[in-house]
Amino acid sequence: MSVFRTRGVCAQAIEYEVLDGVVHNVKFIGGCSGNTQGVATLVEGMKVEDVISKLEGINCGGKGTSCPDQLAKALKAAQ
Repeated sequence: MSVFRTRGVCAQAIEYEVLDGVVHNVKFIGGCSGNTQGVATLVEGMKVEDVISKLEGINCGGKGTSCPDQLAKALKAAQ
């Protein structure tokens, strides 16, 4: 299990696993529960590159980032 400390969003951290290039067991610590659970469920079983491609650059409330964008950053950092 990897842990990524987020910046600029409501969630404090993201826990996740990458097995053979595939994302598993994503859990946001904090943040908007319904939205973060939705994102975690949608990315389960996806290839890392596909998750990054779909989520990178999503902006929340003019913050310049978002919980989905932070997940993309976490996965990029882990590559």
